[in-house]
Amino acid sequence: MQIKCNKMDLLNGVNTVLKAVSSRTTLPILQCILLQATNDELKLISNDLELGIESKVSATIKEKGSIALEARIFSEIVKKLPDNEVTITVDENHLTTIVCEKSKFNISGQPGNEFIQLPQIEKNNSFTLKQGVFKEMIRQTIFSIAIEEIRPIFTGELLEVKNSKFNIVSVDGYRVSIREIELNHDIEDFKVIVPGKTLNEINKILSNFEDDYITIYYTDKHILFELEDSIVVSRLLEGDFPKYDQIFSKDYDIVATVDRKSTILSLERAALITRENKKNPIKIEIKNQSMIITSNTEIGNVYEEIDIKKEGNEIEIAFNPKYLIDALKVIDDELVNLQFTNALNPCIIRKIDGDDYKYLILPIRLNN
Repeated sequence: MQIKCNKMDLLNGVNTVLKAVSSRTTLPILQCILLQATNDELKLISNDLELGIESKVSATIKEKGSIALEARIFSEIVKKLPDNEVTITVDENHLTTIVCEKSKFNISGQPGNEFIQLPQIEKNNSFTLKQGVFKEMIRQTIFSIAIEEIRPIFTGELLEVKNSKFNIVSVDGYRVSIREIELNHDIEDFKVIVPGKTLNEINKILSNFEDDYITIYYTDKHILFELEDSIVVSRLLEGDFPKYDQIFSKDYDIVATVDRKSTILSLERAALITRENKKNPIKIEIKNQSMIITSNTEIGNVYEEIDIKKEGNEIEIAFNPKYLIDALKVIDDELVNLQFTNALNPCIIRKIDGDDYKYLILPIRLNN
């Protein structure tokens, strides 16, 4: 095998596929990046058996072939090379020579045919949307997946098309985050649960350019994200996702319209003395046209007051401040609605005019 390519093109490809290189495995081949040179293109491939990424690199193919190179050392070499043309040559003993200007490396590789290829996904079911939109939807929901795997289904996000709307939903047992867009083309309803790790990694690859699109293909076992120069393949999580739409009540007694930035700053100041201790939550009191935020701990106490627009009754309710802050930080609107029923029912954060996003946060019972 022999190929020539630009160092920055190669580095971009390497950085893309590094996200799916296995860090802990009993199969050393999965700690490698596969370089696969065909008639007209160079592909870099990584696969940890849960997530796989393939990235195309513009290259001149002098001789076809493949080689699996240890990802850590290969990526470090490419990163440190001069910004010029790189030549990679592989001999019959899998010795790989990397040359750039006056730099030359010889490293051992493994046969490319021993690498575990990405699963082949049937492209029968798909839909397309802008990369920037998908990136925003992930950013506005990924923070509320569960970290611990006590309930593995909570470590992923639901991707769902229903009634020509595309929804992304995350749940961790204490809160629910929903982001929704209208699709401009008809597609059959479907739902899949994608691991949070997959969405975190693909979010790093997605661009914000208006003309960049992503096509999503899905089966009952896998999902495939196809970008211009890369594909990402992931296993799906199995199990029943909570019926999230049933817990967003349309019945509420109080609506507080708040300035998002002011509320975040007040909550952050109040949280300084809670140390995220559930036994010392922040307390929110809504009365007249004010929202009063207080916290009392062994460290001290804090009082914050924000002017709001209130409709309905008064309420006193307590929360883990982190959950409110997390949700408010990913919203871009200046004003949002907080909806309450009583001190034991969730707070719902909604867009003032629409259902683009919804966040549900469970309260903490106050000990009177």
